[in-house]
Amino acid sequence: MLIASFQCADSGIAAREMAKAVAVLAESGVRIAGVVEDRDPASAARRAAGTLRNISTAESNKIYLDTTREDTSCRVDALGIGAACDRVMLEIAGADLVVLSKFGKLEAEGDGLYPALEAAFEAGKPVLTAVSKDYRKRWEALTPSGVIVTDCDEALAWYASLAANNPRLTGAMR
Repeated sequence: MLIASFQCADSGIAAREMAKAVAVLAESGVRIAGVVEDRDPASAARRAAGTLRNISTAESNKIYLDTTREDTSCRVDALGIGAACDRVMLEIAGADLVVLSKFGKLEAEGDGLYPALEAAFEAGKPVLTAVSKDYRKRWEALTPSGVIVTDCDEALAWYASLAANNPRLTGAMR
């Protein structure tokens, strides 16, 4: 299957394991389009990511508001996520793998990083993401045959199995 998702008990664990896998894949020459979460200590206490870092450019987009808007208690910065998503979408065509930090509330509603996920599906690109426990049912409806991984080694094994059967994928993972 062209899609794998980290499903860990804690979103911080999933983010760390994904970052480790991305580092190994990038080092081996895999062309990656996507974003990973960079958590700062203050936002981690609130179970929120601080920024989304683009894997190929290292550009960061703040995705957490310091204060809430009047109409909601949510601190997610949809504009920051949208900007990160737009950049990823520009990179998908030249990528071997698309990495999206999380499938959460916004993505379940068709917003956030969802447009990049949809573009990756349409382009036939493998996708690695993490799924928030609150949105697993929506994720499973969208990707009924997706692979579940729980750590870096499982994610690397998943990609290696794809690369072994697809000469178009680059990198030493083959």
